[in-house]
This record gives sequence, C-alpha cells and structure tokens, in this order.
Amino acid sequence: MRRSRLAAVGLAAATFIGTAVSLVIGAPSATAALGNNWYAAAPYLMPVSNNPPDPITVMNATGLKAFQLAFILAPNGGGCSPTWDGTAAVSSDTNVAGVISRIRGAGGDVSVSVGGYGGTKLGQTCGTVAATAAAYQQVISKYSLKAIDFDLEEPEYENTAAIANELGAAKTLQANNPGLFVSVTMPGTAAGTGWFGTQLLDQAKSIGFSPNNFSIMPFDGGFNGGSSQVSALEAMHGLLMSHMGWDSATAYSHEGFSGMNGKSDAAEMFYTSDFQTVYDYATSHGLGRFTFWSVNRDRACVGTTDNGVCSNVPQNDWDFTKFSVRFAGATPPQTTPTTTPTTPTTPGGGSCTAAEWDRTKVYVKDDVVKHNSHKFTAKWWTQGEEPGTTGEWGVWVDNGAC
Repeated sequence: MRRSRLAAVGLAAATFIGTAVSLVIGAPSATAALGNNWYAAAPYLMPVSNNPPDPITVMNATGLKAFQLAFILAPNGGGCSPTWDGTAAVSSDTNVAGVISRIRGAGGDVSVSVGGYGGTKLGQTCGTVAATAAAYQQVISKYSLKAIDFDLEEPEYENTAAIANELGAAKTLQANNPGLFVSVTMPGTAAGTGWFGTQLLDQAKSIGFSPNNFSIMPFDGGFNGGSSQVSALEAMHGLLMSHMGWDSATAYSHEGFSGMNGKSDAAEMFYTSDFQTVYDYATSHGLGRFTFWSVNRDRACVGTTDNGVCSNVPQNDWDFTKFSVRFAGATPPQTTPTTTPTTPTTPGGGSCTAAEWDRTKVYVKDDVVKHNSHKFTAKWWTQGEEPGTTGEWGVWVDNGAC
C-alpha cells in the first residue's frame, strides 16, 4: 500500500538535519535506554523526505520518546548495500545520524524500518539470507539500534524467495543482537491479512522465527473507520493462533496495529476518534504494538493537501502521536519473544502446586507460579521479572503464602 511515502521525496529535509549537534552515533545514553514498550509504540517518521518535522519539537509537545525511522532500501541502481530511500548510502550517512543524535540527546531513541511500499528491497537483491542479514547488520551497527522493523509489502511481499531472505535475516539479527526488538509489519485485510500474509506467517513458523510482534496495516483496503480496523485485528488474532500455534493471550501480546492517520491513499478517513476505538481495543486485549504512518502527516493541511505531509482531517499538531505516548505507558514492555506456545496454568487456591518461577520462561496473563513459598498470578505477558519485587510494572499479583 502506498501510504503517501514517496509523494514528497523532492521536498527539502527540514533544517534540523543540517544543524545536528553531533554526528557520532554510539549506544543510546542512559536516559535513552528505553523499555521495549516505547519501541512498540514508536510512530513512523521519514527523516529525510516528506517535509520532516523537528523530532525534538514533537517530543517536547507530546512526551514521545521513540520514532520509527523509514525506510532502508536497496540502492536504486541495484546492489546489496543499505540506503535511505534507495539513494543515500548508510555507510556514509551523516544526515540521519544527526537526527538520531538529537533524539537521543533529548532522552529518546529510534527504531529503523526496512522495506515499505515501493522501491527495491534488500531481500530482493541480496540473494541469500546471510547476505541480507549482513546488509541489515550494517544499519544496526552504524546506529547502535535496539529495535528494527521489517515492513514487508509489495512488490517484495509477493516474492517467496525475497520474503524468505527477509524473515531469515530477521531471525539471524535477533540471534546475533541479544535484546533486539524485532517487529514485522504487513498489509491488513478484513480477514486480518491476505494470502501472502498467511504465507509469511507459515514461513516464519517453518524456520522457528518469532518476532516480538506481527503488525497489520488496516487501511487502503476498503476500511471504514476504527470499528472495521478492530474487526481486522480480531481476525488477525485468529490467524496468529492457527498459523503460529499460539494460545490466545500469546497471540494478542504478539499482535500489533499500524494505522494511517487522516486520509488514506484510498480516500478512507481515519479520525482521532477512530484511533481511540482501536486504542481501546489494543489496550483491553493486551496487544503488543500500536503505531501509525506517519508523524510527517500528523498536522493539519495548511496551504497544501499533499497527503505525504499533512493528514487532511481536522486536528491539532501531533494529536495522533499522543496515542503512541499513551500506549507506551499503558502496555507492558516485552523482552525476548516467545518461540513456542505457552500453556497457562489455572489460578486458584493457596497450595504451592504451581511450578517454581523460571527466570527464562515467558508467562502470560493468568499464569500461576510459586516463588519464595508464595503463589503469584501474572497480570500480563512477562519474562525475567521476579515475583515479589516491585518492578517497573508490577506484573505479579501476590496470592499469599502457601
């Protein structure tokens, strides 16, 4: 789907890119060591095209801490080296490096999205899983990334070999970069996702790859407001259970929404009220990601109706971005993604018949464990957070001594 991504490539990047205070990109500072809930809530931002807003202005106005920078592509002339928008080599980049430095200096961080609609993807040109992974590793290493998004769309989406390269590369990166938050974003349909999307899920399952999140984009497909998007998300939940072999809670915790604010390329209209509808569903069902395309568009149209740089709906600047901030505070953070289905135990009673808590195991809502002679029930998805400790999110309910 088009998402007005390249409609304004010819526009000059905003002046903040040229006035970056630092072009040295190391690991995020202590203040920018964000929880994965921030990477799961990061909205998309094109940093070098579509008239990018100053990210610090957005951060100061909303409290946002993370952006999803888009897009990494193969060079327009061919090859297996990462570029921004197919034109600017990552290896020699200073523009986006400057943007990242400013965001991190303000206490935030970034994820980077690879792929998107249009252009040539590295999975198409690199030829093998290893070569594709090596190209993306350059991006991770260059920018010291803690998160990466695989936005798998046309025409690559329909290319079995290319998708195999992308998913295989994602699995390799996940293994070689411990703690890396990996999301996979795909087109949405009323059935959740289409035939190619279910093939993508089957491919992931076949190679033992479980990202932190599978997100769908329910727009540009005949959608009509938030209720139709919620219906698609619920259908996707069923697909995750049937194709990935996950139980209901695990499927929800690994499912995400990637919306489009305002007028879509297909002239669908999504207002803040529609985002509220989806937000309520996402938080009440424990979805693991809530993002949108894009911050570049999160402002009213003044003097233009260019769908790449404004929303074409009534709004104040950054109204849609504020949902990302709310979601980051509402959803529990994820750590290592689950690789096999989990089986919840049944809560109840005061006996210590429950299994001892295991630091390496993934637990979901209503799982019961024993620890230090107490019984605990999980309130949501968690891993590595010790029962009986306060923690950042207070995931465990102490049911008392047993």
